[in-house]
Amino acid sequence: MMNPKTLQEAIIFFADPDNCLNYLVARRWPNGVFCPTCGRSDVTFLAKQRKWQCKSAHTRRQFTVKVGTIFEDSPLGLDKWLTAIWMITNCKNGVSSYEIHRALGITQKTAWFMLHRIRLAMQTGSFALKMSGQVEADETFIGGLARNMHADKRAERIQGRGAVGKAIVLGILERKGTVRATVVENRDAETLEPFVRMHVSKGAEVMTDALPSYAGLYPDFVHQVVNHAEEYVRGHVHTNGIENFWSLVKRCLKGTYVSVEPFHLFRYLDEQAFRFNNRKDKNDGDRFRIVTGQLTNKRLTYAKLTGKAKEEETRTC
Repeated sequence: MMNPKTLQEAIIFFADPDNCLNYLVARRWPNGVFCPTCGRSDVTFLAKQRKWQCKSAHTRRQFTVKVGTIFEDSPLGLDKWLTAIWMITNCKNGVSSYEIHRALGITQKTAWFMLHRIRLAMQTGSFALKMSGQVEADETFIGGLARNMHADKRAERIQGRGAVGKAIVLGILERKGTVRATVVENRDAETLEPFVRMHVSKGAEVMTDALPSYAGLYPDFVHQVVNHAEEYVRGHVHTNGIENFWSLVKRCLKGTYVSVEPFHLFRYLDEQAFRFNNRKDKNDGDRFRIVTGQLTNKRLTYAKLTGKAKEEETRTC
């Protein structure tokens, strides 16, 4: 089976419905197709319908490759889905719903929903291994500048880089490793410390700025502090790595997505963290294969996405 390496190859290859089906079957069921409802493997393929039928007597006997994935209940063809996955996975600064709308010939609303479902597939399911060695921790504010707002909105915020009304994001970066980021309610020690302790092994060297909320990390960690009022680098002690990630996040939000509701912010963090964590030693095709291997058991309905459903989305930090 061909594994596309460029966007052009992907578009040509996935224009054939059989190629789409065979590619996803190989990614989802490498050891053979089985019923997603009961797990039975002696299923029958219905070639004309491109679906399978289970021999068990349950209500969902017939199923397609979309069932139990981010594609479920979507009327869009797999060719459009796979092209969109390729684009958002490999565009360094992200890709807007309007661009997907124009490129694939679908509505902007559909493209917006599609991209959020793909972001769910880009999300890391769990963090079994804790970070170790040298780790940087930092937080930043996400939100529009007051000078760019209408007068009534501007009055509610502090001019320029003020924190009033902005979302707070905490990130930790293992040098020569991965980054993890999450939205937090405040910058108190009760909020920041537990996240660091959850994701970083005791004894690791943790580098932060002079925010007092990190003071409690000692003595469980080798806590190194760089006071940005006096210096940005002291030998190997700095937070330049995580701040580089923040610059990528903000460039993406300000330049591509422009207006992001705080309710959805964590999804955009997942998207940028995926690209950052897979930026080295992988080509476009490799990143695409990683995401297409993470499509199952990640259902996102429109009601849940827009906050109309009360159930909470499962997410492991």
